[in-house]
Amino acid sequence: MNAVESNMRARLAVLEPLILEIIDESHKHAGHAGAREGGGHYVLHIVSKQFVGNNTVARHRMIYSALGELMKREIHALTIQAHTPDEI
Repeated sequence: MNAVESNMRARLAVLEPLILEIIDESHKHAGHAGAREGGGHYVLHIVSKQFVGNNTVARHRMIYSALGELMKREIHALTIQAHTPDEI
């Protein structure tokens, strides 16, 4: 696990995830503009009770809020799969 993934996990802890999987796919984007600037490409699978009653857009906003400044530099692209416990 790299430093960005560790930081992502620490920041996402506020959502009390029951499942948290982070996959670094940066290697698939070598040469891409975002990759040249140092931002990584990640896939996030997260399951949290805090998503109950929230639609997809609201869930994504919760995640972006938790990740904060990471979304400006360290993370160039993020594919999100956000579910409630009942949805898995």
